[in-house]
Amino acid sequence: MHKFPDHFIWGAATASYQIEGAAQEDGKGLSVWDMLCRQPGKIWNGHSGSTACDHYHRYQEDVSLMKQMGLKAYRFSLSWPRIIPTGFGRVNEKGLSFYDRLVDELLAANIQPWVTLFHWDYPYELFIRGGWLSPESPHWFADYAAIVCDRLSDRVTNWMTLNEPQCFIGLGHLDGYHAPGLKLGFHEVLLAAHHALLAHGRAVQVLRSRAKKTPIIGWAPVGVSGVPASNSPEDIAACRTHHYQIKPGSLWNNTWWGDPPVLGHYPEEGLRAYGDAVPKFTEKDMRTIHQPLDFYGINVYGSPLIKAGPDGQPQEVQRPTGYPITQFYWEVTPENLYWAPKFLGERYKLPIVITENGMSGHDWVSTDGAVHDPARIDLTRRYLRELARGIANGNDVRGYFHWSLMDNFEWAEGYRQRFGLIHVDFNTLKRTPKDSAAWYTGVIANNAVD
Repeated sequence: MHKFPDHFIWGAATASYQIEGAAQEDGKGLSVWDMLCRQPGKIWNGHSGSTACDHYHRYQEDVSLMKQMGLKAYRFSLSWPRIIPTGFGRVNEKGLSFYDRLVDELLAANIQPWVTLFHWDYPYELFIRGGWLSPESPHWFADYAAIVCDRLSDRVTNWMTLNEPQCFIGLGHLDGYHAPGLKLGFHEVLLAAHHALLAHGRAVQVLRSRAKKTPIIGWAPVGVSGVPASNSPEDIAACRTHHYQIKPGSLWNNTWWGDPPVLGHYPEEGLRAYGDAVPKFTEKDMRTIHQPLDFYGINVYGSPLIKAGPDGQPQEVQRPTGYPITQFYWEVTPENLYWAPKFLGERYKLPIVITENGMSGHDWVSTDGAVHDPARIDLTRRYLRELARGIANGNDVRGYFHWSLMDNFEWAEGYRQRFGLIHVDFNTLKRTPKDSAAWYTGVIANNAVD
């Protein structure tokens, strides 16, 4: 058995737009994802999150399932336009009270709420005022954070500011694949990124100054990772470089995002790689972004295999034919959970929390009424073994959140991908815990993986 430390945090994660539904009920405003879902051809098969898993109406049933699974923590995000329909100004009491009830339900089930302030559903009314391109966006976000903090921080201790800025800026503003569906010039993209980092810093300031219970604060960027092709010192060094590397024209990295919040400056490599596209910023900006964090969250899935080239620089190694991949065509690379916490922990010297990890699989209800997902069990077992190995070798990892609690609206993929420990029939909305849910219950109970 691979044991985990005492008080290790075992949880599962979701995001508001992916599960809540009730997209235009009880005073909720539109988000950029509501906007994108109305555009033909943007979402697979024309799906939308208008109903999703209907968690807004079924949260009590869902918390009951979490309790049956033995979850110690639940990571979920808040819908900014559900709480403030236009993004700033008037608060929607019905929306805010939903999260009140959800937090109370979780605490009654002895499940700790881990709240993410922003998981991509940016208010539409703020988008048409400039969105993340607007210099006002950090102020809008800080005001939103203050409203949430004042309402929930008497019961919520654990907070995250932003989820995966690499995605909502890169896929949303550079590639146009995700909401708001823009394909901007790189200078504008980096400006939006800078404003998002300022929003992160402002939100941390708000939580530190206003929370009624001493807050534990982090964030949840993509853990852009790689696996060394061998245990040679050269390949390990090359993989470390890969984790810290920034390439011109690409936002898919760790350090452009992580260095300002944790170290207080943009990385020199990034300034060189991005050149004239870097927006103007001030020392005051960097002081705002650079706020003390209690943990560094990383969302980790598949990654490339990295070796040292002739010059010692990282080179990607092509996988052998037939290498295992998930339904989403992501590589199955369990060693990620050893190397990503190691390298990011070395650089940022903060405790690590795995804020997402899991897989999309071919899951359906079998003729016996159950959902058998042995591949998810096997994958998660392999990843957790590597996580335990890393902890035994000194990686300071405090918790693990499986993605996802339930099958949900997978952004541009619609309902094609199934990541959940719980199967959702999107026609009847019936929940069926998969075999992996029962297996995960045993992991949590034993605080160990076989």
